Formats: sequence, C-alpha cells, structure tokens
Amino acid sequence: MRTDIFARLDREPEPPKIEVPRMTRTRLALFGGTLAFYLAIVVAVLLSTGLVTLDWKIMLFRPYQQWPELHAFLDYYVVLGQRGPTAVMVAAWLGWRSWRQHTIRPLLTLGAALLLLNATVGAVKIGLGRLGPHYATQIGSAELFAGGDIFPSGHTANAVVTWGILAYLATTPRARRYLSALSAVVALGVGLTTVYLGTHWLSDVLLGWAAGLLILLALPWCEPPIARAEAAILSLRDRLREQLRARRRLVPSLPVATGGPRPALFPQQPVAAEEPVRETVGAGSGRTASVRTESRPGSEGRLAAPLTAPRAHSTHAGHTGHSTHAVRSERTPVTPAGSRRPPHSRPLTGG
Repeated sequence: MRTDIFARLDREPEPPKIEVPRMTRTRLALFGGTLAFYLAIVVAVLLSTGLVTLDWKIMLFRPYQQWPELHAFLDYYVVLGQRGPTAVMVAAWLGWRSWRQHTIRPLLTLGAALLLLNATVGAVKIGLGRLGPHYATQIGSAELFAGGDIFPSGHTANAVVTWGILAYLATTPRARRYLSALSAVVALGVGLTTVYLGTHWLSDVLLGWAAGLLILLALPWCEPPIARAEAAILSLRDRLREQLRARRRLVPSLPVATGGPRPALFPQQPVAAEEPVRETVGAGSGRTASVRTESRPGSEGRLAAPLTAPRAHSTHAGHTGHSTHAVRSERTPVTPAGSRRPPHSRPLTGG
C-alpha cells in the first residue's frame, strides 16, 4: 500500500460520494443579511450620504503616496482578483479534481458561478455608470450615471467567487474551514489593494464583497440544473464512445509482420502475363517457317522459346505423313562463297 504523498494524485477507482451543499436555514439567513447589506450600500451611494464623503476622504488621502514602498508588491498582488488569470488557475485545479473523481460537477459549478458573476455585477456596473477616483470631476459627488463601470468592484467580487468556490467544493469539513479562511483573506486583501492604488472607492469594494458572497450563498439553488447538465453530458459521452467502438469493429484487422511492410486494405490482384503471339511465315510453301514473337505488356525481359511450324502436306507423289523443318535459328549458318562486296565497289581491272 502506497503511503507517500503521490498516492493522492492517482485517480480514484470509483466515483466518491460527494455531499452536495443544500440551502439550509443558516444559509438562507446569511443570504438575506448579505442582500440587505448590498441594497444599503447602493442606497447610500445613490443618496450621497456619509459613505460617499468617506470615499472622497480616502481618495484625497492618497494611500499610494503615504506608503510608496508597498506599491510594487501590491501591483502584483491585485492580479489575484483579475478574472482571466484566476479563472485559468482555478479551472486547472478543478479539472484535475474532475478527472480524479470521475465527475464534471466542479467545472460546471465554476462555470455557473462565473456566469452569475458576469450577469449580476456587469448589469449593476453598466446601469449605475459610476466613475472611478482617478476620473472624478466634482469633489463630494457620487459620480453616478457618468459612463463609468467601477461600481461594484469587479476585482473584489471576482476574488470572492473564484477563491471561495474552492471552499464551496471542498469534500471535508476541515478542508472547507481552511479554504474559507484563505479565500476570505485573499478577497479582503484584493479589495483593500484597489483602494490603496486609487482604482476604486471604498464603497465599490464593500459592494463587491457583498456581490461575491451573494453568488456563493446562492449556488445551492443551481445544483439541480448542474446535476441535469452533468447527466446529459456524460450520457452524450457514452453514446459517442459506443459509436466509435462500433466503427472500429467494422474495420477489418490485417496482420502485420514485424519489420515488414503494412499490407494494403484492398490488395491488388496479380495480372497474368500474356502469352507471346506466334506467327508463321511462309506456310504452305516449301520455305522454312520462322517464328516471330511480339512483345506484350507484362512480358518484358522474357524470350519466347522457338517453336517449329508444321510442314504442309507434300503434293509430290509417294510422300505421305508429316515432317518438320529445322527452325532458322537452329540450322548451321552457311557462309556464302565469293566476296560480299557489292558489284559497284569492286576495283576495275582491264588491259
């Protein structure tokens, strides 16, 4: 039995029984209290109450000038609230968990949370149109309906949801407590960092915390649609696997010799070589018959064996039966007598 830490990286043989969070009375009470806090912040900003005055005091205090030595570190720390990098990191972790536990619920839950975050926070941002501290035009004004998009703080809400989803999906109470504390520290730090850098009002950060917490508290209501989506996706995956296996069974398997060429799926039939055409010359006469062979496709490099042509029936009296003549290639060549020069090339002699 493996006892090292790498044993936890192996895939579990069977899907574990994960307890899905339910909308309990405690969660309902927290959801109602957070919603009331959310509405109170919006009303306070709309009415330009003391919260807006506090926003201006912090902005004019300029924290980034009071503690400049923290600026370099906090520039990197605020990335923990950016949606792109954090979503990629958390999705990679949840993807490994999905593979290990034979379920896609973690990825579907993350997708549902990010969808709710974009819909709710984005709608309020565009609807209220508040300008940030660096673009403010009138001291003491709430800077609403001016074409901005910083209320509530997207960095803060994203930090609450992205890191809080890890605690929501934890499988043990101990892991849930540790991850809840870690996500709270990260979210608080990201929100205060945006105030330090002067990119958000304090009221933006307060509303961002409330918006992210509302999404986490509302996730149990999304569990039934997530379960149906998971069942549909897994069923589709099983059907595709069966179709792929059926196609593989239809393809014939051909043996392949080790180190040899792979046989073709549809081997070509061998073409039989055609016999050479034989023709006889001078049949019916007293001359010797010769054999002429013609080359046909597929007969290259072959020599046709000489054959003897049958002699025609003799017309002379007293001769019956058949006799064969030797082929020209089998007879002994006879050297003609005399010179082979043509007549016009002979030297002229005379007296």
